[in-house]
Amino acid sequence: MREALKEAQYAYEKDEVPVGAVIVANQRIIARAHNLTELLNDVTAHAEMQAITASANYLGGKYLDECTLYVTLEPCTMCAGALNWAQIKKVVYGASDEKRGAVKQKIHLLHPKTEVVGGILQEECSQILKAFFLKKRLN
Repeated sequence: MREALKEAQYAYEKDEVPVGAVIVANQRIIARAHNLTELLNDVTAHAEMQAITASANYLGGKYLDECTLYVTLEPCTMCAGALNWAQIKKVVYGASDEKRGAVKQKIHLLHPKTEVVGGILQEECSQILKAFFLKKRLN
């Protein structure tokens, strides 16, 4: 999760919503990503989506059934749906997203075999988001 937080910091520095993600396979990081929605002018350019694409390219296949995603914010419904199609083995997230999170709302979009763990480094993951939106409100 600390590596995902580094990615969130990169997003923060680019004035993107600071969400970071890494995907691990065989105890190695195979993809690192952060939100790029503003830079790419693409609403689908969430950290998870970028990480899924990078992982599939690295592995040479679309299924991530032996991979773990670490992401600083609970995945939204779009990302949860993509993670379902990728058949990700495990999702570990930091901060909960009470408004748009697909896990806490009990929207069953993840693959039935996907294990989910939430609240890892929750305070750190929440803090960078709070700081970002506070800065936005003050500007």
